[in-house]
This record gives sequence, structure tokens and C-alpha cells, in this order.
Amino acid sequence: MKKIYGSAAEALDGLLVDGMLIAAGGFGLCGIPELLIDGIVESGARELTIASNNAGVDDFGLGRLLTTRQIRKMMSSYVGENTEFMRQYLAGELELEFNPQGTLAERMRAGGCGIPGFYTKTGVGTIIAEGKDHRQFNGETYIMEEGIFADLSIVKAWKADETGNAIFRKTARNFNPPAAMCGKTCVMEVEEIVPVGSLDPDMIHLPGIYVHRLIQGVHEKRIEQRTTRKREGT
Repeated sequence: MKKIYGSAAEALDGLLVDGMLIAAGGFGLCGIPELLIDGIVESGARELTIASNNAGVDDFGLGRLLTTRQIRKMMSSYVGENTEFMRQYLAGELELEFNPQGTLAERMRAGGCGIPGFYTKTGVGTIIAEGKDHRQFNGETYIMEEGIFADLSIVKAWKADETGNAIFRKTARNFNPPAAMCGKTCVMEVEEIVPVGSLDPDMIHLPGIYVHRLIQGVHEKRIEQRTTRKREGT
């Protein structure tokens, strides 16, 4: 089966439809599938639901899809750093389903493992728990969270072989593996594609069985926030 494609547009061809649920890897601007996000912008697909920790910044990452009004709903943990995300939510223009970060990651992982739901203490007694099934285990209250089964996953890795076995670099790993697992189809962008057998099997973070399409590209790697301290004597 062909896995390597020449561009984001080619890799996404035939996969995008209005109203679909997309799981996106990344945390802030770290490890985001920026090329695939740009491909979705260019496709014009609308009314999308995006499951992702946050939505990038105003002019980069998933923030671009908010600017073009292609997102109907976000399933996220964090709204900060993106003024358009906050503005649309507060204005009632964007539906938002808040998820604690660990819960969101586990919902993706559960979906990838075929688990329809699980119980957690996180969120009990808060608005997160409203409308959800409550159960008692060993005298403690838990709420049920549903696994995420996405129509499409878009993720970014550092290096992959030609079959999609992938390695993520340090903190850029973040939500990418569980996001990749929970999609019916997973498209991954990488910085480098190497021949099969080049990667140490013990170093593989995501098996190629989860990856259906693969592209290699050049990434901008923006810094979301730069904080420095003044030099002494200046």
C-alpha cells in the first residue's frame, strides 16, 4: 500500500468532508502538523470538529482554521494564547467542549484501543462532570468519559521509515501518538523519511500500522513565547 505522498494536498485528497471530526497532535506550537493544517485550510472543508489540546495562535497552526471559520467545534483543554479562539467562544460563534489535558489524551488513546468509555475522578464536582454518568468505586465518585473515534488524525513526527514507523523528538511527542491512534485514517508529516530497517525498533514511538499516509516537509518551528532575563549591568 502506498504511504508516501508528495504534498499535504495529495495526502489529504479524498479524506476531507464537511462536518468531520479531526484529531490533531501538538501542544501549543510544539509538534503541530502545520503542513497538514495548511492543507485543510486550502481544501475549504467546513463545519469541522477538532480534538486538540489547544488551537495554536492567531495566525499559525489551528488558529488559521479559526480565522477562516472552518471550525464549528473545538474539543480542547486550553483557550489561552489565541485571542480569536477566545473571541469566537465568548461571542457564541464557536462550540467548545472543555477536557482536562489528561482526560483528552486518554480519550484519544482509548479510541485508538477500541475502548468506548472509561471512568475517571478528574472533573468530578465541576462543570466537566455535568450530564455525565457518575459511579462509585471503593467509596469514591468517578465520571465516565467517552473514547474519541476520529474520522481523521493529523500528526507530526521527527523521523519515520517508509512504512510509517515513527520517532517523535522530545516534547514534540506530546499528544501526537494518542491522536494518531484514534483516527480511522492517520496522515503524518515528518522532517525526514528513512529506509525501512534504519530505525532501532526499541526507539519507535508509534508503529507504522497506525499511519496510512505520510509526507516529508520543511517546518517553520515557531517559538510560541520567548522569555529572557536582562543581562547583569544592562
